[in-house]
Amino acid sequence: MLLLRDEQKVQECPKGIPLERRNHSLIVAQKFSSKNIYLTDQPFIMAKYIFVTGGVTSSLGKGIIAASLAKLLQSRGFRVTIQKFDPYINVDPGTLNPYEHGECYVTEDGAETDLDLGHYERFLNTYTSQANNVTTGRIYQTVINKERAGDFLGKTVQVVPHITDEIKRRMLLLGKSGNYDIVISELGGTVGDIESLPFIEAVRQLQWELPEDDVVVVHLTLIPYLRAAKELKTKPTQHSVKMLSETGVHPDIIVCRTEEPLNNDIKRKIALFCNVKQEAVIEAMDASTIYEVPLLMLREKLDVICMKKLGINVFPEPDLEKWKVFLDKLKYPKSKVTIGLIGKYIELQDAYKSILESFIHAGAMNEVKVQVVNVHSEFITKENVEEKLEGLDGLLVAPGFGNRGIEGKIIAVQYAREKKLPFFGICLGMQMAVIEFGRNVLGLKDAHSTEMDPNTPDPVINMMEEQKKIKMMGGTMRLGAYPCEIKEGTLAHKIYHETHITERHRHRFEFNNDYLEQFESKGMIASGKNNETGLVEIMELPDHPFFIGVQYHPELKSSVERPAPVFVSFIGAAKIYNEKKHVYKTSALQDALI
Repeated sequence: MLLLRDEQKVQECPKGIPLERRNHSLIVAQKFSSKNIYLTDQPFIMAKYIFVTGGVTSSLGKGIIAASLAKLLQSRGFRVTIQKFDPYINVDPGTLNPYEHGECYVTEDGAETDLDLGHYERFLNTYTSQANNVTTGRIYQTVINKERAGDFLGKTVQVVPHITDEIKRRMLLLGKSGNYDIVISELGGTVGDIESLPFIEAVRQLQWELPEDDVVVVHLTLIPYLRAAKELKTKPTQHSVKMLSETGVHPDIIVCRTEEPLNNDIKRKIALFCNVKQEAVIEAMDASTIYEVPLLMLREKLDVICMKKLGINVFPEPDLEKWKVFLDKLKYPKSKVTIGLIGKYIELQDAYKSILESFIHAGAMNEVKVQVVNVHSEFITKENVEEKLEGLDGLLVAPGFGNRGIEGKIIAVQYAREKKLPFFGICLGMQMAVIEFGRNVLGLKDAHSTEMDPNTPDPVINMMEEQKKIKMMGGTMRLGAYPCEIKEGTLAHKIYHETHITERHRHRFEFNNDYLEQFESKGMIASGKNNETGLVEIMELPDHPFFIGVQYHPELKSSVERPAPVFVSFIGAAKIYNEKKHVYKTSALQDALI
């Protein structure tokens, strides 16, 4: 027998009846004190909810704290997922410039989402979906569509209850699926922001509507260190908690981001003035890598405190062996490689967040430290390319949109091809490799993409047929996971060790198959294709030590426990290039001495 809420009731359950909650192989017997719980034979298990809010300032790392907490709970056998609620009015970040909001992360089902979902997947090694990212724009779009359809039967549509009801529905959606024991919801923005108020109000209502031990609020705040006074200041945290409490939401746990350790006196002061237990004041020290944070939170017992507040008092020890092995390789590499990242948004590191994290995963697998050198493609010319790219062990040309910096990317590709430098192109990077080869090897001097030059006589990269009739920008690209068939005996086959893969996409333009025969006759082959559409997915040069371009985004599926194979192979090739380079230099030095 399992327990259900009143909307699925069969008969009233006596107060305090124990619930058998299955968490994979673990059965945890707990007591629930709600009067609104009922017995049923239906296969449904109630989920519990953790809400993560932020105060004082943005960019404190709510996403990392949420992902770290989720990792710890997952390591104890619970089925956990995380969702992000963003307060901006864009329906999704798909039309946002990377300078505005960092990279746009694409899920398996084709949702364009916030980059924090990338952290969720990288930490948990499980996929997210459209349901894991909700914006104010999507909430209002849903409510307005219902109003237009007459669903509200003539009532005045208001923020409360209609907008907040839709927010609550989304907050509970994943929990009601029966697939998760605990759902963590990260609320974007900072407490006090006008646009965040409906989300905070929704949390307040859920705290009142759900059983007391089904909801926990974790508030992340800042404890600034004044170096001149050599003091940690708690006043900003006190004001942040006061502001949150004024909305009717009181935090159960306060996580304090700090540069310096919090002593017991500081923790006691925060607990006293913020009305929480001292054990619920968690120190979140700055870490050398985000992948240390789960272990720091384990030491602070964040997961244990959350479980106790959720009424879960029986749980196994965490299994974090794989995580610790990865972290050990990350912190103690045996050598170093230098990779040039050629892009046009390099001023903002979050624009290439998944790529940078994939380098970390692949570096750990190869036991090397990956040092990334950002090179702005807009400033690369034929005259300075050698100077800018000298000393690199590998070159990655990043994805992007638009004409700015394109010629610099093409020049960089030519340099890597001719110098036999390991090369890896992603999406637009692959297209630049095709254009460079068309111009400099096939002799198609005006070869280009119709994205940048609609009138080019040699459109080696062209808009996909199904994209040509689309007028709306948002959510209309080729998005999500698609299959790819790989030719045996190719570099791609050596990388993946299989002939059938699926990878995620985000593009409108593709390789023009009218030119495929010309390219393959001169040595650039299509080693991966989508058989249904004929879309070329992978292009490579067999006579080059490592030269590959992919139309998809492999960085979106890389995680700590499952690094992207093409990144692992690319860093492996850069490692070999670096070793040979040093052998050559040593040999040349010895010859000179002799």
